[in-house]
Amino acid sequence: MASPTAQRAIARSLAAQTVGTGLPVYSVLPGPTRSEGIVDFVKSMLPEAKSDEEAEKLFFEKIRPLPADCRLIEADKIGATVASIATPLAAVTNGAATRAESGIVPTIA
Repeated sequence: MASPTAQRAIARSLAAQTVGTGLPVYSVLPGPTRSEGIVDFVKSMLPEAKSDEEAEKLFFEKIRPLPADCRLIEADKIGATVASIATPLAAVTNGAATRAESGIVPTIA
C-alpha cells in the first residue's frame, strides 16, 4: 500500500506520460471503508460494545477521535466517487488525487 503522497506522485507522473493520448489518469484516496475485516478490527478493540454500530461509535469517540463526521465509509460511496471522476465531465482532474474520506483524514493536502 502506497502512502497518499506516493499515490499523488504516481498519478501526476502517469498523467504526464499519457499527454496527448486521450487517456486520463485518476487517483482516488479512500478513507476507512466498511468491510468485514475493518468491522471485526473495530469490535476487537471494543469488546464491551453490544453491536457493530456501537463499536464504530465508540471507536471514533475513544480510540480515534476526530472533528469530522466520524463513521466508516460504505464501499458504494467510494464507487460513486470513482464513477463521478471517470467521466468526460471530469477531464480536468487528469493526474489529480481525489480524497474520498468524509473529512476523516486530518490533513489539508
